[in-house]
Amino acid sequence: MSILALLLSALSQGMIYAPMAMGVFIAFQVLNTPDLTIDGSFVAGMCACAVVTIAGHPGLALLCSLLVGAAAGWITGMLQTKVGINPILSGILTMTGLYTVNFVLLGGQSNLYLQRMELNSVGAQTQVASDTVYKSFRTLMIGLSGNRRFDSNLSALILTALIVAAAAAILAMFFFTRTGMAIRATGDNEQMVRSSSINADRSRILGIMISNALVAFSGALLCEQQRYADLNFGSGMLVVGLASVIIGQVFFGRRSVTLGIVSAVAGSLVYRIILQVAYKVEMPSYAVKLLSAVIVVIALSIPRVKRLIAERRAEREEDAA
Repeated sequence: MSILALLLSALSQGMIYAPMAMGVFIAFQVLNTPDLTIDGSFVAGMCACAVVTIAGHPGLALLCSLLVGAAAGWITGMLQTKVGINPILSGILTMTGLYTVNFVLLGGQSNLYLQRMELNSVGAQTQVASDTVYKSFRTLMIGLSGNRRFDSNLSALILTALIVAAAAAILAMFFFTRTGMAIRATGDNEQMVRSSSINADRSRILGIMISNALVAFSGALLCEQQRYADLNFGSGMLVVGLASVIIGQVFFGRRSVTLGIVSAVAGSLVYRIILQVAYKVEMPSYAVKLLSAVIVVIALSIPRVKRLIAERRAEREEDAA
């Protein structure tokens, strides 16, 4: 694989995981809430997308994934605010329940390929690949460019980049509305929000719903891009999302919500490039999760290392003076 092909593949995958990174950013940074529902809602988005796509509605499948993710977030938010369950435990409970829901959506099997049964010319049943938004967009790009060998990774990157850009712009504008400001204030100081007669519970629930909707949407994009859904694909997704958010903040800092959303997308791209380089040096697949954990540890350590370097530099300057 050439460097250009490697970079193209990494950027394509990074864009697909970017909505999940934005969802993790909302939960962990904006709301300041450790939400473990993410592993389950990612797979829920995949499963819902697979079922609706096989039924012949790939565009509607993406919308359904948003609704499924929002529903999972609503349950977690209700457990936190109305039942009074610890945020970490409420996320675990919802994620555990989602396993059964996802299993049912997949028809009682661990994976489901985007294929449907049709009658061929002789009247026999045969499997046909279901249409996806990526397949339709590639067909459009081939028609516009006249190149029948138009790179599938490039077309996937273009489509996903357009979708992510639209989602990021909508989120950025939303967080400057009255409702969005209430969510941000709830994450900053919930007690102050309650004393201001703002419904903090509703703001928290809405924020968690938006977070999980984005995560599920990311799962749906991956499902249509790789053409199957897998029940066990959500394992470790939270670490991937955190790695993307933290890497982005290393480069962009924590200046504003808008910049935080952009940094989450950028972090997702950088994280995928790192993984592609690891695969290039023939890193075994079972070591990817360890690499993800190491990346998170290093990214978390960078601010402290910078602070220690600055302190030692200041001490040397004082001694020199």
